[in-house]
Amino acid sequence: MTPLDVVAAVCVLLGAAFAFAAGVGMFRFHGTLARMHPATKPQVLGLQLILLAMWLRRPTWAIAGTLLLTGVFQVITATVAAYMVGRAAHRDASSQDGDGDDDGTAIPDEDPAG
Repeated sequence: MTPLDVVAAVCVLLGAAFAFAAGVGMFRFHGTLARMHPATKPQVLGLQLILLAMWLRRPTWAIAGTLLLTGVFQVITATVAAYMVGRAAHRDASSQDGDGDDDGTAIPDEDPAG
């Protein structure tokens, strides 16, 4: 096992941990604005680490170009999507009557049937 294999394995494990943390955050946080953070930042970092690990396993220019484009497009689309979702949630919350704490996406604490 080469040192590049060890670094690639560490990158895959860290990337998977960030992706898992993003999933847990999406489930645990309440409201759209709170869920935007785990949906973008740790998820994108996890993907970047996995892409880096893929390149470390086969460090060629052909692979690097494809992985670089994938990483750049992921950063751009996640940023734009988070901005648009945040803007829509903010506009919807400010247009509703009340305090605006519940934007309709929170998971209920208890089962209404029981």
